[in-house]
Amino acid sequence: MPSHHPFSTRYLSATDVIDMVQRKGVEACLRGIADYILADFLRWGAFDKSARVASHSRDGVIELMPIADDQTYAFKYVNGHPKNTRWGLPTVMAFGVLADVATGAPLLLSELTLTTALRTAAMSAVAARALARPDSRTMALIGNGAQSEFQALAFHHLLGITTLRLFDTDPAATAKLQANLQGTGLRTVACNSTAEAVRDADVVTTVTADKTNATILTPGMLAPGMHINAVGGDCPGKTELHADVLRQAQVFVEYAPQTRIEGDIQQLPPDFGVTELWEVLAGQHTGRASDAAITVFDSVGFALEDFSALRFLRDTAAELGMGQPIELIPQLSDPKNLFGLLRTHNPLLRAVA
Repeated sequence: MPSHHPFSTRYLSATDVIDMVQRKGVEACLRGIADYILADFLRWGAFDKSARVASHSRDGVIELMPIADDQTYAFKYVNGHPKNTRWGLPTVMAFGVLADVATGAPLLLSELTLTTALRTAAMSAVAARALARPDSRTMALIGNGAQSEFQALAFHHLLGITTLRLFDTDPAATAKLQANLQGTGLRTVACNSTAEAVRDADVVTTVTADKTNATILTPGMLAPGMHINAVGGDCPGKTELHADVLRQAQVFVEYAPQTRIEGDIQQLPPDFGVTELWEVLAGQHTGRASDAAITVFDSVGFALEDFSALRFLRDTAAELGMGQPIELIPQLSDPKNLFGLLRTHNPLLRAVA
């Protein structure tokens, strides 16, 4: 008889992760996730990578994002439904799993809706530290919805941004963002258009939600030395940048096979030149060519970032004693006798025996 190897899956609910972030602080969580992302991107070759698997519908998309190294497997389930706010639901909802490669046992099951916002912002900051001018202090933030506070705080704490120039087609979203950022040390300026917001900005972050080929940023809005953090264009048929913006810039991506399908570069030929960010972080490729160069991080979100975020959650939960063990997988005294569980738990089957 094989020896019994009991295990349980640690579960982190949405309430647990909210409590975790409140106890650690938003800044500490952003910095922590950014550190984990950087460490994992520097191990780029250690991972079995693939583009995410997406199921598109008229109203949105549901995706699975898998990745693994030789010890740990991770996946995220995530949706993107821009109309969800009409029903009182987030446009993005997610959960994720960390599992043991040696056994396949799921070790962590966690919410990732709040965490995805944190990891997306942390990833933006990791890229900007490598690509934006070090003296960048003003950022235009186009799209002031659910992701915007996280982007603002990541750039404030990790890059030194002090002024935000804000625009959203919904003025209530901008007012919400300004209210949430009170007391953070960030100066906010509400603008009447994208063109007004990007004026004199060192960094431009676009984080819009509409599932459409849009041109939020056009060539006439560009300025020498600008860094563009394009976050909202993240699936086929959804873009934010005019194609000529990309043609005039140095373009950096997470994982080119995925970004060519989902990112703003989907508008351009398959041989359009891009650099994967890990190459810059590892010192294998130069980043910004000059202070006057325009750089674009065509961010679509890659599974490695969720792997990093899940590792951060696992380690922080252990540090703080958070989460609950759940019996996601049945415990078997004899792993060859799965049916025996039914006899154990069903009086009628026990009587037949």
